[in-house]
Amino acid sequence: MRALTISAHGGLEQIEIRSDVADPAVTTNMVRVRLAAAALNHLDLFTLGGLPGVNIVPPWIMGADGAGVVESIGDNVTEVAVGDTVMINPGLSDGTCEFCMQGEHSECVRFRLLGEHAPGTLADYIVVPARNVARILAATDMNVAAAYTLATLTAWRMVVTRARVRPEDEVLIWGIGGGVAQAALRICKEIGARVWVTSGSDEKLERAKSIGVDEVLNHRTVNVAKEIRARTGKRGVSVVIDSVGQATWESSLGALGRAGRLVTCGGTSGAIVETDVRRLFWNQWTIMGSTMGNDSEFAAVVKAFNEGRLIPTIDSVYQLEDGKAAFARMASAQQFGKIVVAIAG
Repeated sequence: MRALTISAHGGLEQIEIRSDVADPAVTTNMVRVRLAAAALNHLDLFTLGGLPGVNIVPPWIMGADGAGVVESIGDNVTEVAVGDTVMINPGLSDGTCEFCMQGEHSECVRFRLLGEHAPGTLADYIVVPARNVARILAATDMNVAAAYTLATLTAWRMVVTRARVRPEDEVLIWGIGGGVAQAALRICKEIGARVWVTSGSDEKLERAKSIGVDEVLNHRTVNVAKEIRARTGKRGVSVVIDSVGQATWESSLGALGRAGRLVTCGGTSGAIVETDVRRLFWNQWTIMGSTMGNDSEFAAVVKAFNEGRLIPTIDSVYQLEDGKAAFARMASAQQFGKIVVAIAG
């Protein structure tokens, strides 16, 4: 089958479209999906560059997000049937550890992600556990469906489960050009919260106004924390959604008000941050990490999608053969929304 692969870590030069990749076979409790489209995430750039403790077996298939049609199912599968249109949950759990038994599948001691720890979605076919697919409407735009799951599931857990955003909250979201940031915005606005967003691009901030933001800040030209303090009478925001890490951490805490909650799902600018513990306890902050979501949260975001809610913005669509160009677009940080790779017609 065709697949977008790497055989070694490095830069964009490592990305290769191959047509001789082994075709995965379905087994018990598994589902084989013919993929119509996949989407890129910053995770894919990290995997390309190499992550500590993550080993790849060449040719390694990239990609976490995807949507397609069920082609075959294992003997014990009842969740879906052949011919169903589905979206894929990229988070793989064993379903048996103590965290899975408590319903917290993304806390599984053997948690893995497609494209990072297991062969990914940038291919003609993929085989995943039946619990990792969910039915969507057959008439769905498959490019949109492919762009939905990872970002929306991640944002849902951050906003709803971890930070427990309420209508009275003021929320700061960094980097509104990205998929998780935009999904978090949409979820916060459904809840009724007031949302501040940042970008280093005035053009992206103007576009963000069209999807419901209340306040915009160019983090290249203003001190985000000082500006928020000034506009809120020194009270700050009650929630910060930060997936940037090192470059934004100090400003995130500077913008956070008393009893504020900061939730992070990544460190695109660097992994090591510093916190003045005196400010932490004095302001009674809560700092939380968040990764993907559990099965009930996956069901919640799929329900929202099938109801026409939380629909992502598509930045651009590339063909599988042009996958390297899609990665270049992601690496440029110029995108506004999700970058999609079309696989099947």
